[in-house]
Amino acid sequence: MSSNASDVLRLLPRPVPRDDDRRLLLFAIRRIAAFGLGFRRPLILVRALMAELSRIAAHRILVAPCCCPRMTLAEAALIDAVAMADRDARAAHRRLSAMLGVGNCLGALASAQALGQAFADLGRPLFGDGD
Repeated sequence: MSSNASDVLRLLPRPVPRDDDRRLLLFAIRRIAAFGLGFRRPLILVRALMAELSRIAAHRILVAPCCCPRMTLAEAALIDAVAMADRDARAAHRRLSAMLGVGNCLGALASAQALGQAFADLGRPLFGDGD
């Protein structure tokens, strides 16, 4: 066994849980740890955004499991909307409206703007083209 492989096994001695719910908990712990204590604000804002989306959506919003290496169209639209909400609120509103199947979603837009700003404030701005 190489030195690198033994270092990995020393640092990560246990396999990830086989149970889906335990694996989800591990994923959540790791995501929160990635942001440190500052993650509280984005976490609360994600919850608020998801609650608003579910409240106003005209149809189901398809969200894939955490382990999926690809995104649904709804997930991609949501991430793009959050990333552009501060720079181009009209485009973000159009994207959210189309995803939700509604004509007006200003509450969701405001939540998306707040979430994008929270990421930026933590030094993790959502730039790029999303790919």
